[in-house]
Amino acid sequence: MSHAPAKTMPARRYALWIIITCGCLIAALNFGPRSAMGFFQLPMLAERGWDRTTFALAMAIQNLLWGFGQPVFGALADRYGTWRVLSLSAVLYAIGMIMMATAQTPTMLHLGGGVLVGIAVAGSSFSIVLAAFARNTPPDKRSIVFGIGTAAGSAGMFFFAPISQGLISALGWSDALVWLGILMLLIPVLAIPLAGNSKSGTVSQVEFDQSMGAALREAFAHKSYVLLISGFFVCGFQVAFITAHFPAYIGDLGIAPVYAVLAIAFIGFFNIIGSLASGFIGQSYSKPMLLVWIYLARSVAVTAFLLLPQTPTSVIVFSIVMGLLWLSTVAPTNGLVAIMFGTRYLGMLGGIVFLSHQMGSFLGVWLGGYLYDVFGTYDPVWWLGVALGLFAAAVHWPIREAPVERGPLVAAE
Repeated sequence: MSHAPAKTMPARRYALWIIITCGCLIAALNFGPRSAMGFFQLPMLAERGWDRTTFALAMAIQNLLWGFGQPVFGALADRYGTWRVLSLSAVLYAIGMIMMATAQTPTMLHLGGGVLVGIAVAGSSFSIVLAAFARNTPPDKRSIVFGIGTAAGSAGMFFFAPISQGLISALGWSDALVWLGILMLLIPVLAIPLAGNSKSGTVSQVEFDQSMGAALREAFAHKSYVLLISGFFVCGFQVAFITAHFPAYIGDLGIAPVYAVLAIAFIGFFNIIGSLASGFIGQSYSKPMLLVWIYLARSVAVTAFLLLPQTPTSVIVFSIVMGLLWLSTVAPTNGLVAIMFGTRYLGMLGGIVFLSHQMGSFLGVWLGGYLYDVFGTYDPVWWLGVALGLFAAAVHWPIREAPVERGPLVAAE
């Protein structure tokens, strides 16, 4: 009997690493294709005869539905289990990509690539996977594990940039979308180890007996949570605009298309480093201050890129810097939600924070296309992103990295 704990702990660590590995693969599959959507814009519009606003609206709808779906799917996963939510989302993802590939009208593009893909991404993205990680990871290791999960999404961005462009070159943009859609059907298999809901997991904890409604009221009455929501809006605005429009922007500069592929790939690769670094830094240092510096650095990077000569070299340097800052916000943001409220409703509460992110994404993507068609340049949106970065730095400054104050019956994790 005395040897049971020694045998049990390695088994738990082994199971945890299976969960982390499969969750990371899901994050890569989820994030990869949608981060490569910018490569499909110009060939699709050239063949269909649509303008950039049409494509931008589809991507904006995708981001908005991703946001609105996130807390819903998070709550469903908290209650009914992660595997069910991930499997449903994978099927919707495949259908949406195929509809996007075969769309003959803007309405079908908006329904497939916008609504269905947006809902599907919501049901299989970071908040769902990270909530499963949190249920099985001790609090003192969570920031690191969140960083690993976020880095996996970044790896998907890195690998799917050349994969998507290669498929477009070899098969055409339509067939490329079909094959990417079929690939999403691997997610239900990978999701098997993540099965479970908010009442399962290997982390021992005593949960506060709290209803979902009470959890929502508590969260929205908490100043730091509201500030976190407002700041994450800016992250969505910045990264979604670049994801959807940077390849076209590079083309407008007269720079060879290969640099658009390199730019997205470099963002994805250095995103891995930035996400891992953010997870490790957030484990030992202030998460709110880490977020302050990330948003300030983004504004400085964009300002330098716009004011200095724009060349292939500056595109690569900018992509590297933005990659380091890209999803480095995710681990500290989700970590703060877990610290404030625990893991019971992490899928839902983290999803609400992400909804704000996606509302920013909608605005960034749609404004990018709309203002380009009005003014013939992306510059107004670039500069708006700089101003919003300064705003985000300011609102993260007063956030408190501490559990919400509850009554005496509330037990800490």
